[in-house]
Amino acid sequence: MLWQALTAARDLGRLHEIASILIRHGFGDMVRRMGLANVLETAGRALHWSEPGELAQLETHARVRRALEEMGPTFVKLGQILATRVDLFDPEWIVEFSKLQDSTPPSPYPEIHRQLTEDLGAPPEEVFTAFDPEPLAAGSIAQVHRARLEDGSEVVVKVRRPGVRTVVEADLRWLSKLAEVLETGNSELSHFHWQEVVGQFTQSLRRELDFGAECRNAERIAANFEAYSDSAFSPRSPHQSHDHATEALATGQSFASSVIIIPKVYWRWTSERVCVQEYIDGIPGRDLVAVDRAGLDRKVLARRGVAAVIKMITIDGFFHADPHPGNVFYLSDNRIAFIDFGMVGRLTEDRRHQLILLLLGLVEQEAPRVTDVLLGWTGDAEVNERRLTAEIQTFVDQYVGVPLKQIKLGDMLADLVGILRGHRLHLPSDLALFFKAFISLEGMGRELDPNLDIAGEALPLLGDALRAHYAPSVVTKRGLRVASDLTSLVADLPRDLSKLVRAARQGKLDLHIELAQLKYLGDQLGGAANRLVIGIVVAAIIVGSSIIMTVSGGPTLLGLPLFGLIGYLCATVGGVWLMLSISRSNKADRQKKP
Repeated sequence: MLWQALTAARDLGRLHEIASILIRHGFGDMVRRMGLANVLETAGRALHWSEPGELAQLETHARVRRALEEMGPTFVKLGQILATRVDLFDPEWIVEFSKLQDSTPPSPYPEIHRQLTEDLGAPPEEVFTAFDPEPLAAGSIAQVHRARLEDGSEVVVKVRRPGVRTVVEADLRWLSKLAEVLETGNSELSHFHWQEVVGQFTQSLRRELDFGAECRNAERIAANFEAYSDSAFSPRSPHQSHDHATEALATGQSFASSVIIIPKVYWRWTSERVCVQEYIDGIPGRDLVAVDRAGLDRKVLARRGVAAVIKMITIDGFFHADPHPGNVFYLSDNRIAFIDFGMVGRLTEDRRHQLILLLLGLVEQEAPRVTDVLLGWTGDAEVNERRLTAEIQTFVDQYVGVPLKQIKLGDMLADLVGILRGHRLHLPSDLALFFKAFISLEGMGRELDPNLDIAGEALPLLGDALRAHYAPSVVTKRGLRVASDLTSLVADLPRDLSKLVRAARQGKLDLHIELAQLKYLGDQLGGAANRLVIGIVVAAIIVGSSIIMTVSGGPTLLGLPLFGLIGYLCATVGGVWLMLSISRSNKADRQKKP
């Protein structure tokens, strides 16, 4: 059952490629433990088990990163998702995963041309007045070409690589099975919640394969910035600009489309495999020398970037989940453009409120507030609450009296997640994206302005967001929603009680109570009964075989009755299976007993 999907003919080639890469990077033992070698040998695919060379001398996390790069687009994207799980992996692993660059050689242009012709309904040279066959950039999923429309507008054409979906789907099937093995078959690795991580990754990657969804994300974020006033970021002294931004946020006018640029989407030529967007003629976020040469103000850019991302997170609940320098451009008048909305984060109103409380608790050194939020996130996980509270109190106390401008909020979040990791607690997937985005944001902001006071910039924005959460109109709206739910509950109560009484009268009322200890006991009794039955059958076979051995006549082997020997062989196999089953059961009991 485990490898049924993998032994399908459509996956064998890809499986052979993955196993070969793992062996080459020094993970041959993993290939054997996973059963890949047996599957491929059964299918007639030979593996080369030569000793790994220099790669084996690297640290494990470095070898994993290089193996992910070589295994292709799915695994590069997986590494990028793992880089967001700061709650699961130690910092050295996060650093390696963050090095995964989505840059690969471009696909041959004839293949791109053929696919573009299918999607656009005509060859690209007929659709556009100009089309550059040399890509601006090439990633694992897509590559980007520059073009010009009939009206003279400069655009970029993002094309999904031909055949990439087939490879991705095969990899996802393999990863799903692998996650199941890691989580259920190895107690040392099960706490990493592999099935949840792979589930999050699968959902994210399939959305990223749909360029139409990416463009809808871009337009949603653009709409969230449309109604804001540019005056919040007019050139002022740091304190004036800060106070004005705070005031503007309280009135719902802190940004402007003229300050935060989101590329326009041309839907006429956009589909699942291709998207056409406005070309951003700006300075790449990595080229800080060009920023200085253009006379842009680094401090203004840093403050605007921080405020923009905080707004997306705390106000909109829909944010760019990967705001690294490669996805940011700087334009004249200190404007900022965001591109590539394939990975976005979504936060519910309740989650945003929890994040605001957490960030305020960290900035204002209020340990009880931080602890309450984190304990709420742990859900049903077993946790030593007293120990966790004490560690958080100690952690927060070290920042008491420290000036805001000396507090690195991103580092605080990373250390806080380290505490959770020490307790083997993990964050919900939506929060993992937030933590990664915020930590990346601070790193990029401090590259622009080493003296960036991100805590000082965030504090008034968070305070206003918290006050907005309790504004009379907002509270009234929530109250009306609760009242509506309560009214529906009360209205349905007579009918529900009537059904309950009718079921009781007819003797159809079922009461379901599930207790962990009773379930555990039931499982133990079921396993014991199964082993007892097998033991009785083995004993019966032994007795019957012994009787046959005393009867003369019939076929023989080595001078002994053949059927008696077969009976003894079956009894031996059954006895060995029974001993192994008892051994595994005892080991599982020690690991899983509640």
